[in-house]
Amino acid sequence: MSLEDDLFKQRLRRIDEIAALGFRPYGQRFDFSHTIPQILAGYGSKTAQELSGRPRVRLAGRIATIRRMGKAGFMHLQQCGEKLQVYLRKDALSENEYKLYEILDLGDIVGVDGYLFRTRTGELSVHAERLTFLSKILLNLPEKWHGLEDVEIRYRQRYLDLIANPESRKVFEARARLIASLRRQLEARGFIEVETPMMQPVYGGANARPFITHHNTLDMDLYLRIAPELYLKRLIVGGMERVYEINKNFRNEGVSTQHNPEFTMLEFYWAYADYQLLIDFSCELLKQCAIDVTGSAVVDYQGEKLDFGNIRRLTMREAVGNPDLKGHALVEAFEKIEPTLIQPTVIYEYPVEVSPLSKNNERDPAFVDRFEIYAAGMEIGNAYTELNDPREQCRRFELQLAMRDAGDEEAHQMDEDYLRAMSYGMPPTGGEGIGIDRLAMVLTNSRSIRDVILFPLLRAEGQIGMAARLRQDPAAAGRPE
Repeated sequence: MSLEDDLFKQRLRRIDEIAALGFRPYGQRFDFSHTIPQILAGYGSKTAQELSGRPRVRLAGRIATIRRMGKAGFMHLQQCGEKLQVYLRKDALSENEYKLYEILDLGDIVGVDGYLFRTRTGELSVHAERLTFLSKILLNLPEKWHGLEDVEIRYRQRYLDLIANPESRKVFEARARLIASLRRQLEARGFIEVETPMMQPVYGGANARPFITHHNTLDMDLYLRIAPELYLKRLIVGGMERVYEINKNFRNEGVSTQHNPEFTMLEFYWAYADYQLLIDFSCELLKQCAIDVTGSAVVDYQGEKLDFGNIRRLTMREAVGNPDLKGHALVEAFEKIEPTLIQPTVIYEYPVEVSPLSKNNERDPAFVDRFEIYAAGMEIGNAYTELNDPREQCRRFELQLAMRDAGDEEAHQMDEDYLRAMSYGMPPTGGEGIGIDRLAMVLTNSRSIRDVILFPLLRAEGQIGMAARLRQDPAAAGRPE
């Protein structure tokens, strides 16, 4: 029997021991007065004298450390990424509560009632007067769970990552602030948040291969959306002049440090606007996001300081340094310099060949009124003045169909209903998509997109065997083999 199996069986036996002491091994509702971060924020600077009034607290958390010393002992509870010490004395608890303390394991979840004080070493602590059991841990935490470094485990078992690495929790708290900032800024400008279909009969809005599913009742294939664009623009036709969606998209493509097949984007559409207005707005939007997430418009990323308060603007030809390149040749030359665009940069004026939904530039019809935003060598945004001429859109779709026939699996399909919607008249419109995952990478100094997605897609793992282990009879677990 392995050490892991032995510990598992030992903890199964502990379930009965905990129940015998009068506690529920999987607890009940527990109303706490403070979270651990609230206690630290409110009392962390108080002196022993200032705590002499014994302020009472009721808290819960996971046991991070235990140090037993006969008739007394200490443990640290962890909650919301913060830790607080608890002091337990045999004469301050009931007999069964102290016996419970003596059989607790690292990782168990408990509740404590008591008062705050400072120990002789000056550490803020809770003097426990009641101990409540809330949930039993069965699996052993990683040996070095105070700083879990195994990347595979961190991504596959995100729950362990969040327990062991407080900095991981901070990444996802920062991501939440980013999304809140985007919502707040858009709604302050009159945008309405909407939802569009994730399953679509015709996919479009980007050059990508879709995931395919089938609806049994309707007997029809559907596609997980690669972008919500064509549905959001239908809403513009319908008179919803400023709309946005924070959406999940799905693209059947490779996995890398910058790509996950399921990812999150912000897309918004602004009637009567154009790409130049969106460039100005995007610079304001990203600057405020950086401030809201990090406290500054200048953020640290992998040893570089990125200034979102001073976003550069270059045409694609200026970025490449060759004004004579056209079409796909220009795009190929630009792709080689993309990784060098470390500072936040707007690249505008794209060739029409790679922009089937964008409006032509009036001065040079070989280009369109489109821009992309780059930072840390990655594209984080894409926007353009929307094509709103249905006849030209039909022609562009036909060009895309020709590209599909020539072997381009990522070219657009023909969307007849979208052409019908456009034929009712779509006002001049500016539209933009911002990759939330990549922007979160930049603003949290994360090297991989998997660091900012709670549950990234991974290869299937082998048989886990948890069901068989949990079916073990706790009584049998205590008998020798």
